[in-house]
Amino acid sequence: MPTRFATLRQIPGSIWALGFVSLLMDVSSELIHSLLPVFMVTSLGISVLVVGLIEGAAEATALIVKVFSGALSDYWGKRKPLAVLGYGLGALTKPLFALASSSGWIITARLLDRVGKGIRGAPRDALVADIAPPELRGAAFGLRQSLDTVGAFLGPLLAVVFMLLWQNDFRAVFWVASVPAFLCVVLLIWGVHEPDRAPTAPRINPINRANLARLSPAYWWVVGIGAVFTLARFSEAFLVLRASEGGLALAWTPVVLISMNAIYAICAYPFGKLADKLSHTRLLGYGLVMLIGADALLAHSHSGPLFWAGVALWGLHMAMTQGLLAAMVADTAPADLRGTGYGFFNLLSGSAMLLASGLAGWLWQSFGATTTFLAGIGFATAALALLGLRPPMIGRHS
Repeated sequence: MPTRFATLRQIPGSIWALGFVSLLMDVSSELIHSLLPVFMVTSLGISVLVVGLIEGAAEATALIVKVFSGALSDYWGKRKPLAVLGYGLGALTKPLFALASSSGWIITARLLDRVGKGIRGAPRDALVADIAPPELRGAAFGLRQSLDTVGAFLGPLLAVVFMLLWQNDFRAVFWVASVPAFLCVVLLIWGVHEPDRAPTAPRINPINRANLARLSPAYWWVVGIGAVFTLARFSEAFLVLRASEGGLALAWTPVVLISMNAIYAICAYPFGKLADKLSHTRLLGYGLVMLIGADALLAHSHSGPLFWAGVALWGLHMAMTQGLLAAMVADTAPADLRGTGYGFFNLLSGSAMLLASGLAGWLWQSFGATTTFLAGIGFATAALALLGLRPPMIGRHS
């Protein structure tokens, strides 16, 4: 086998299985979410501001719940059971979208679905860090993120096919989304093996003063960068709405997420592998530059080549940064506090996501879409400036 595949062969099988678990759940989620903004606006009569608030609250819920599930996984010494619970809850909520007749149904379904995501997120990321050899950590996170994003690509693609076949029947597509969600739970139960961890006695609450003092300035710098970064990266629902504003037909709006996630899926693993060799802060800076370019193009155009170039740059910045930030948390948090470390990282990022999506919706409704993307440029520029304030040592590749 060619040398370029040698790293892939060294990545443990359980990480591959976790990647395919993420792939199946993302197929399910994106079958729904690629259509949900347009469904809310056109079928349920929900305003763009409310769409922004729902999306922000949903994503913030997921990220905030992670702080508790991550700490619990550290205290319990087990990651997989919480991941099974989280993915199982996500699967159980999928039929609610097909039954939705008002914003209340959507809010309930989105929040419960994101609670499931919050429960599984930090333990799953900590499980990847526990399983992966340190020298392959960036590649492992990149692989899982890449497979996850393949699902995020396939979901909208299937949504387009089903919408064309079934004459824009949103609810029929939402019912189909339940199938891969339940399959992913089966794969997680049978395909992922958690490594044994040395027992620690007595067990203590990971979120106490002594343990918080063990989280270094380098770790908290990563947390701060992640939060400011999230302010610049509001929900992808606004990319779909931007395309709809440009006249893209209902059945074809998922193509926006298909295009973005195709770039994301193709590039996530190569950039994850690159993160094992290149300065983390430099690579993160390049990703922020890509986000600034995406926002500039999307502010200028809602259709045509410039719009689609903006969507491509958005996917590229995600590939460069999302697995990288996860690896940076793993490098800067103590091994026995990784779940807690991911939890706090996502707590601040979740608060930022709520603010970002709510602000994006308000700016869109009050001043137009262009202002929303210009605000994204401002926050991304602020995050880029903060990169110059990093502590002297950030992980193995500062």
